[in-house]
Amino acid sequence: MHIQNEDTLLAVVDIQERLFPHIYEHDVLEKNCNILISGIQILNIPILVTEQYSKGLGPTIASVVTTLRNYDPLEKITFSCCGEPSFLAALEKSGRKNILLCGIEAHVCVLQTALDLSKDGYQPVIVADCVSSRKIYDKRVAIDRMKQSGVTITTYESILFECCRKAGSEQFKAISRLVK
Repeated sequence: MHIQNEDTLLAVVDIQERLFPHIYEHDVLEKNCNILISGIQILNIPILVTEQYSKGLGPTIASVVTTLRNYDPLEKITFSCCGEPSFLAALEKSGRKNILLCGIEAHVCVLQTALDLSKDGYQPVIVADCVSSRKIYDKRVAIDRMKQSGVTITTYESILFECCRKAGSEQFKAISRLVK
């Protein structure tokens, strides 16, 4: 199965100020997520952003907000993004079925969202180098569990070039510059 950009959406899950500094290799995660978001925007793929209880965990980190062209986060209190009616409504309105997931924490909100998306007839795609947890072991187990559940696992460079489809275009050139 190839991921086609006209049927794809990116969900940026809970990359928030108060939790982010405690995430394993958060500096690498921040860089990777910003590259992914920039590439997704070059490809004109829509993006949804969620925030888990922002009163307690704060807003999305500043660099991600800066990278996003439109920052209009969906507030949630359920771990799964699918527990938030506004998220499900936005997904349905988009008509997209391939849902790329990046964010934190891999073993809680990302995992539960991926499992629920799969159950609801969507194809969740975990961008493995754009998700993490406080502990690396939790991330590894979560990715294994998602893989065992039939969730597609990829990397940001792989998905960006897959959605780009061919070399030589302006999109390809812009994405090539991003990933170097």
